[in-house]
Amino acid sequence: MAEINETPQPTEVNKDARTFAMLAHLLAIFTLFVGPLVIWLVKKDEHPFVDEQGKEALNFQITIAIAYIAASLLSFLCIGFLLFPAVGVVNLIFCIMACVAANKGDHYRYPVSLRLIK
Repeated sequence: MAEINETPQPTEVNKDARTFAMLAHLLAIFTLFVGPLVIWLVKKDEHPFVDEQGKEALNFQITIAIAYIAASLLSFLCIGFLLFPAVGVVNLIFCIMACVAANKGDHYRYPVSLRLIK
């Protein structure tokens, strides 16, 4: 007799959780880590999806802040002036992709991010 291996079906993420997760990624474009931090601290206990996506957005923005610091230090070697716009474009593109995925209810992970908050 063959065993039936059932995989758990993904739970539907409610509209409020999707909105706050999307807002965490969207605010990151304008406020770096402050917006995702506020959203995560306020809503992490109410919605597991917001907890997960808030941590993702916060970790990525901490990574972006470190990249900006490195670019400012490298400005003395005239390399940082090229890195500032590159970091800004990467931040914008990945935040928009995460925003769209969170609005759909998909679990988005940034491809280049330090996982400092777990």
